[in-house]
Amino acid sequence: MFKLSILSTLLAAGLFLGACSSSENSEDANALLASNEYVLKTLQKSQIILQKSPEGFSLKSPQAKLLIIDVFATWCPPCQAEAPHLASLQEKYGDDILVVGVSIEEGIENSKLEDFRQTYGANYTLVNSSENGRLVDALAKELKLGSNFGIPLLAIYKDGKLVQYYQGAVEEEFIDSDIKRALGI
Repeated sequence: MFKLSILSTLLAAGLFLGACSSSENSEDANALLASNEYVLKTLQKSQIILQKSPEGFSLKSPQAKLLIIDVFATWCPPCQAEAPHLASLQEKYGDDILVVGVSIEEGIENSKLEDFRQTYGANYTLVNSSENGRLVDALAKELKLGSNFGIPLLAIYKDGKLVQYYQGAVEEEFIDSDIKRALGI
């Protein structure tokens, strides 16, 4: 009788712990799903949601055929030089591409990003969000760059798959060529 009581207690404890474990696994799965999304806030206070898949990054609700992520800093001379080229490409291709400028500067004021836009002609989407750092880390990990990579870092995605990436300053013609190739032009 005593052995049956111990066995019943152990079985009940196992079921209880198993149920807790299932609950924890469910929460972990939800956390994992949420960790694959990046909610970015534009300077105009709208949101862009990027999703991470095993192949790369994409827009949650596709607004463009190509997603171009530009990792930059306002104080970086090559980033400053690249800004008008990216704006030119955004204007040239319109709704076919979405250039998203992601600053690596934590806690930067929107006014400083707006000054960057005005000074260097960065007329494309600039985001300033607590998610910027997490997105930059995930991008660097996907591209196998480590944590100390050079900027600007530009990555082009089509349908969530990496088309090309550039680290450091790059000529507009190279980016344009990759955009045309990805769009089938």
